[in-house]
Amino acid sequence: MRITDVKAFPVWGGSRNFFFVKVETDEGIYGIGEGGITWRELAAMECVNHLKPILIGEDPRRIEHLWQVMFRGGFFPAGRIACSAISAIDIALWDIRGKTLGVPVYDLLGGLVREKVVCYPHIGGATPEQLAENAKAIVEQGWKFVRWGVPQRGEVFDPSRAVRETIRQCEAVRDAVGEDIELLIDVHTRLHPSHVIPLCRALEQYRLYFIEDPLRSENMSTYHQLARHVAVPLAVGEQFATKWEFRELIEDELIQYARIDLCIVGGITEAKKITGWCETHYIDLAPHNPLGPVSTAACLHLDLASTNFGVQELPRQPGAILPDVFPVQVEWADGYLLPPTQPGLGIEFDEEAALAHPYQDVKAPQLRRPDGAFTNW
Repeated sequence: MRITDVKAFPVWGGSRNFFFVKVETDEGIYGIGEGGITWRELAAMECVNHLKPILIGEDPRRIEHLWQVMFRGGFFPAGRIACSAISAIDIALWDIRGKTLGVPVYDLLGGLVREKVVCYPHIGGATPEQLAENAKAIVEQGWKFVRWGVPQRGEVFDPSRAVRETIRQCEAVRDAVGEDIELLIDVHTRLHPSHVIPLCRALEQYRLYFIEDPLRSENMSTYHQLARHVAVPLAVGEQFATKWEFRELIEDELIQYARIDLCIVGGITEAKKITGWCETHYIDLAPHNPLGPVSTAACLHLDLASTNFGVQELPRQPGAILPDVFPVQVEWADGYLLPPTQPGLGIEFDEEAALAHPYQDVKAPQLRRPDGAFTNW
């Protein structure tokens, strides 16, 4: 078996773009992957075009070898954009391998260690009361977790106000859903230690499942300071590419949940290595998944085969987006993703339908502080 083509598809999904890669072979078996650097889809597409010549003619079953060639073959180690392209290709190669052997990808990763994968949705609300009502509605649909982000006012993010409002939100949601529902709060890398330490301490009484990305991701050493002062579990890593960026957080045991993004970190190949590393430090998985049907499927297979799994992000239920592009997607019921039985990832891709949703130029959201200074979205 040999790779005959590698095709990149930036696809408009109605409110945002998605980035998919199709790897074709001379035996008629194809694999589908997804890249995760949102708002940089065209850059990732050009990275795929650069990688394509070194992949054509290669054996797609040599997944680890091809990962090393893609990551190191340009002399300079791949960064986040290139790793997004590598991730998409890698996931597609695992899809091909599963289809070739006639088994789901989770069988290639060691087989099922659980029968279903618990997930969390995204909720919102303009006031604590509205947020609480939305949380109750989600729980009535069968979800076991609720997640929301620290609030902003339009395009303005005021850290002090956000901390105060988040505490009120948490109190309202906990009162509304009771003690059996898990609460997650996403800081989205917006706060510094001076604000996030008091926030975490104030939220300890509400028994959060975790606080997500409480600090910016450029300097992981700052998590030493945070870990000394807070008891709320921390979930970090959605912006990381490769195992090396996770190193300090894992080895120094600064987090409790690894937010691995399979579509940025280097695909299933790299995610599996990080997962095993986390297991030795009793760190559980909470894979980042704000993306499309391929990302959801890839995360599901890793979760199904990993003993140290916590919860899976799922803001878009299977079938809710791009049903024409992906006429077969993984299944969801009562707050859980279910194991696929089809070989490979268990999804199908319609190339013509993808081409009917051409890329649209949209800008990333922009936030500022009250004084006009730029801040993280």
